[in-house]
Amino acid sequence: MEKLIQSEIMSLRQAIRAAGPPASNLLAFGIAAMDAALGGGLACGALHEIAAPRESEMAAAAGFALALAAERRKPVLWVAEDLALAESGAPHGPGLDALGLPPEKLLTVAAPKTRDVLWVMEEALRCPALGAVIGEIRGSADLVASRRLSLAAGNTGALALLLRAAASDEASAATTRWIVGAAPAAPSPYGPGAPRFAVHLIRNRRGHPGSWIMEWKNGFVLATDHEPVAAPALDRPHRAEKSAA
Repeated sequence: MEKLIQSEIMSLRQAIRAAGPPASNLLAFGIAAMDAALGGGLACGALHEIAAPRESEMAAAAGFALALAAERRKPVLWVAEDLALAESGAPHGPGLDALGLPPEKLLTVAAPKTRDVLWVMEEALRCPALGAVIGEIRGSADLVASRRLSLAAGNTGALALLLRAAASDEASAATTRWIVGAAPAAPSPYGPGAPRFAVHLIRNRRGHPGSWIMEWKNGFVLATDHEPVAAPALDRPHRAEKSAA
C-alpha cells in the first residue's frame, strides 16, 4: 500500500506545473476582530486543526477548510481515510464551485488508515505547487506526526489542515485549533439564505481564542443578525458533570 501511495504522490508531482511566486504567509479573513485574534490572519506554512462538534456537522467543518484552501489560489490536495469517506462522503463539484474552488484544482487521494493519511499529507506538503493540503482522519495524530506536518508545511509555505469529526485534546504542534459547525441560515424570500458557520477558535499560538458566526457570500463575512450560539460541549464540563449526577 505504501508503494501505491508513493506512486500517487509521484504522479501528483508530475501532473502539477510549477507555481508562481510564494503567497503571503498570512491568510486574512477581512474581518477585523478575527484577523486581530489571529495576529493578522491565518498563518500559512503551518498546521491547523479543524474539528466538527459532531459527525453530523462534518459538512460545515469541511466547507470551512475548503474555503480556506481556495483562498490560496493554487491546487489543493484532499486526502481522506477510508472510514471518513464512508461516513461523510467526498467533496461535491457544485459545492466546490460555490466555495470558490474549481473542481479541477482539487486532487483527491483515499488512504486506508490514519497513519497513511498523515504520511501522504507530509509528502504532499513538500510539493511547492500545492497551496493547501487537507487531511481528513478518524484516528489519532500524535505530537510527532503533527510536528512533521508543521515542518513540511513550513518548508513550502503551504496551508496544512487536519480535519476531524470531533475535537481532540491530544498534544499537537498545530498553530490553531478550531471547532466549526453549522449555524441557522438567515431567512430569505426564496428559502434559506447564505450558509452560516458557528466558528470557535479554541487554541491559538499567535493570539487569543474567539467565537464568531460567519456567513459565506463569495467570501466570509460576519453574520450580524443571528441568535446566540452555545459554545461546544467540550468547553462546558461543569454541565456534563451535573447531567451525569
